[in-house]
Amino acid sequence: MEKPLLATEFLDRARKYFGGHEAILTVEGERLTYGELGERVDRLSAALQDRGIEKGDRVAVLDPNTHYQLETAYAAIQIGAVHTPLNYRLTPEENKYILDDAGIDAIVCDYDFVENIDPIREAVGVETYICTDADRADTDQEWADFEAVIAAYDPEEYERPEMAEDDLITINYTSGTTGDPKGVMRTHRCETIHAYLTAHQQSITSDDVYYWTLPMFHVNGWGHIFAITGVGARHICARGFDPGRTFEKIVDEDVSYMCCAPTVMNMLIEYWENEDPQTTGDNDLRIASGGAAPPEQTMRTLEDDIGWYFKHMYGSTETGPLIVTSDYSRLFDQSDDARFDIKNRQGFAMLGTEIDVVDEEGNTVPRDDETIGEIVVRGNQIMEGYWNKPEQTEQAFSARREGWFHTGDLATLDEDDMLKIKDRKKDIIISGGENISSLQLEDCLYNHPEVREVAIVPAPSEEWGETPKAYIVPKNGDPDNPDVTAEEIIEFTKAHLADYKAVRIVEFVEDLPKTSTGKIQKYELREQEWEGHDQMVGEG
Repeated sequence: MEKPLLATEFLDRARKYFGGHEAILTVEGERLTYGELGERVDRLSAALQDRGIEKGDRVAVLDPNTHYQLETAYAAIQIGAVHTPLNYRLTPEENKYILDDAGIDAIVCDYDFVENIDPIREAVGVETYICTDADRADTDQEWADFEAVIAAYDPEEYERPEMAEDDLITINYTSGTTGDPKGVMRTHRCETIHAYLTAHQQSITSDDVYYWTLPMFHVNGWGHIFAITGVGARHICARGFDPGRTFEKIVDEDVSYMCCAPTVMNMLIEYWENEDPQTTGDNDLRIASGGAAPPEQTMRTLEDDIGWYFKHMYGSTETGPLIVTSDYSRLFDQSDDARFDIKNRQGFAMLGTEIDVVDEEGNTVPRDDETIGEIVVRGNQIMEGYWNKPEQTEQAFSARREGWFHTGDLATLDEDDMLKIKDRKKDIIISGGENISSLQLEDCLYNHPEVREVAIVPAPSEEWGETPKAYIVPKNGDPDNPDVTAEEIIEFTKAHLADYKAVRIVEFVEDLPKTSTGKIQKYELREQEWEGHDQMVGEG
C-alpha cells in the first residue's frame, strides 16, 4: 500500500501517543504537554485561516528558540501554508528582500525583533502581523498579540485541507553565499524522510531531552522540530545561548542531546574550565556538530574530560541538511584515541543517500584521500529547488553530473569511500556557524568612496573558526596612508549588513593578485592567510 508522507504526522503522532506527557519547557519556565501544544497549534491555525491564509500562502516567523517558533511552524503546515523562518540576525533591509522574494502573507514575530520588521512594513505586502508578548515590544506599529489571537479561537475551528507529499511546506533561505539569498523549497516528502533519517542516525527516542542551542531557523533546526516531536521527546527552549545557563539546564532537566556549532562548543569548554560545573544530569549526553569538524582537541576535551559523546555530520540547507556522518561506532573503539581519525571526517552517506566526489567531467575522483573534487549528492531529503530561480536550480542539479545536487564543497575520498572536506568551491566564510558571503561584503565595500578594489577572504580565528578579512586597494593608491582607517571600514560594513557579517580585519595593499584576464585570484590570499594551518576550511 502507499501512504502519503506528510510532515503533519509528527505532531499528530506525538499528540496521540504522548498527549499527557511533557513536550516543551518554555523559556518562561512553563511546561506544555503534547496535548496542550497541539491545542495551541490548532487555535493558531484557525486564527491564520480566519485572516485569509490559505494553502500555498507563505507564513514567516522571526523568533528565537521558543515554543512560538514550533507552534507557528506546525500551525502553518497543517493548513497547507508554507512555513518560512527568518534569521533574527538580519537587518530590516535584508529581511525586506526575503519577504518580497517569498511573497510573505503573514508574519509571527518575537517582541524583541519587531525593530527588524517595523522599518519595512510600508514597503512589503504582508497583511497579518502577530507579535509574541506584544506589550513588551518597543514599537509604534500595530501588532496583534499572539496569546490574545489564539485565545479568540476554538481549536476545532480550523480545517485541514487535502495534502499531497509533494506539496511545498517550507522555504528556508540560504545566507546569500553566492549573491542574494535563495529560498530552498522543501516538501512534505523531503522533510519527512529527512526527519526519519535524523531520528535514526542521531538515535533519537522518546526518552530524549533536547536542548535548543542550534537556531530553529537553520533549515528548521536541522529537521529537529520534526524529529524530536515525532518520537515524543522533550524540547527545552532557550532565547539565546549562555554557557552557564546551558550547564544548569543540562543538570536540572537531564538533557541528553544537543547540537552546537564549534564556536558554541568552545564557549562551553571555556566555561567548564573556569567554573567547573556539573556536566550531566541523570542522562548521558551526546553533542553533535555539522560541517567542517572542530579541532581534534575540542573533541578530546568534550569526550575525555567533560564526558559527553561527540557526533559529527555534514550537509547544507539544500540537502535537508543532514546527508553524511562519521558516527559509525563499529568503525572505532570509543576508548582508543585513534577514534578521532574517523570522527573528524565527514564520513559515509546516511541511509537512502548517495554521495560522490567528482572531477570537472563528473567522474568519481581516485579514492586516494588526496585528489580533490566537488561533493555531489542525491537522495529523497534533497530540496525541490530554489524558489523562483529556475536557472540556478538547473545549474545546481546539472553542473558536473546530471541529476545530482552540487554542494560547492570540495573533498576527497579514501579507500573506504569516507568523505573528508578540504576546501570550498564557493566563496563562503563560516564564522561561528554562520555562513557569510564574501561577495556580499565586497559589494558593500565597493560602495565606500575610498575603496578602489577589495577582496574578502576567511582569516583564521581562535574564537570563531574563521572571520572575514578585507584586502583593500585604497582609492588614493597608497596603502601606507589611505584616506580611510581600518576601523572606519569595519564600521561601514556593520552599518550596512547584519553585525555578524561585518569585516573584522582590514589590510590595505598596493594591488591584488590577478589572472591575465584581470580576475582577482582570491585563492592566493586564502593560502597566505592559512599558511601553517591544516586546511583552509574554517573550523566555525
